[in-house]
Formats: sequence, C-alpha cells, structure tokens
Amino acid sequence: MEIRDESLISLINKKITGFKLLGIGSSLRKNSSSNRILRMVLEKSQRYGAETKLIELREINLPIFNPNKPRETSDDIKKLNDQMINADAFILATPDYHGSMSGGMKNFLDYYWYELSGKIFGYIVSSHEKGLTVMDHMRTAIRQCYGWSLPYGLSIHAENDLDEHYNINNPQLQSRIENMSRDIVTYGKLLRMQFLHDVNNKEPTTFAFQFTK
Repeated sequence: MEIRDESLISLINKKITGFKLLGIGSSLRKNSSSNRILRMVLEKSQRYGAETKLIELREINLPIFNPNKPRETSDDIKKLNDQMINADAFILATPDYHGSMSGGMKNFLDYYWYELSGKIFGYIVSSHEKGLTVMDHMRTAIRQCYGWSLPYGLSIHAENDLDEHYNINNPQLQSRIENMSRDIVTYGKLLRMQFLHDVNNKEPTTFAFQFTK
C-alpha cells in the first residue's frame, strides 16, 4: 500500500471506524483493584477513538467449559459471544492467584479461540509480586489462539499504588495507564486493518489465510 500525503494513522482511521475495545474483568471482588484500573484504561481509550465495553465475569453465569458438551446458550452467553466476535481488541484483567490468572479468566478463555485470532491484547494484573508469570500465562493462551499482545502490561500493588479511596497515588502507574490507553487503540488499528485485508483478499502467505472462507 503506497502512502503519499496522508499519515499512516490518518489513513487507518478512515479505513477502520467504530474500533471496538472489550475489557474482561475476572475478579469476583466487588471493589477489585484490577477491575478498577481496567475501567480507567477503557475510559481513557475513548479519547483515541475506541468504543469500549466492560464485561465483569462475576456478573455472568459461565459454567466450567466442557468440550464434550455444546456451548452454553443462555441469553447472557449469546450476548457475550456476539461481543467477542465483534470486538477488535481486548484488555484482560485478573488478580494474581498462585502465580497465574484467576480460574474465572482461564475458564473464559477456554470457551474461545477463533474470536480472539488476529486481535491485540493488553493485560492488567493485581499482584503483590508484579504478576509477571500471570501475564506470561495469559500471553501464552492468546498466542495459541493467534492473537497479538502488547509488549508490556499493568501490574498493580493495591497497597502501594492506591490510596484508601482507590485513587492512584503512583505516578509511574498513571503513566503506564496512559500508555496502554493509547497503544491498545493505535497498534490495534494497525494490526486489525492488516489482518482483515489479508483475510478479505485471501492472502496465502500469512497465517490469516486459514481464516478465509
């Protein structure tokens, strides 16, 4: 694609309208710090042209995935399936449970793969130990579904990063929230545009070819 007078980002904004960013919060805590930061990122991402939606798994009855049974077909799950298909990018938020993601997040990911392919992901972890292995486990799951990941994530230590009113008191965390809010949309549009182009044109020299119909 030859680009002359227009910048790449300007061109992408014309090609992709209504960029949909879906946040998945997996904590069961009512005042979860990971879900709170997820809301902040989604809200700030709207400034860069994202249409955002937050899904808290504690509000959805999602049974343990059983590959021997057909997918659940409740109204909640049908709505969730539609949102997964239509999303252009995701942010996954979880607490750190024994160095890995929550059971709710793992169960959620077990339900999907095709819906995650060719899309970009950001990660938020609430942890007392930086949550690096937690992010690695989520990245591994997404890689197996042919999804891309931002090269960094947000690690929250609630006692150090938030005050008693859950306001951020760590400037470094605030800066990284700003970064993710911008990057998930900017890079998400780049990757999504190319993936859809490859699928629609049945480009045989890319992994996207397996998704052509």
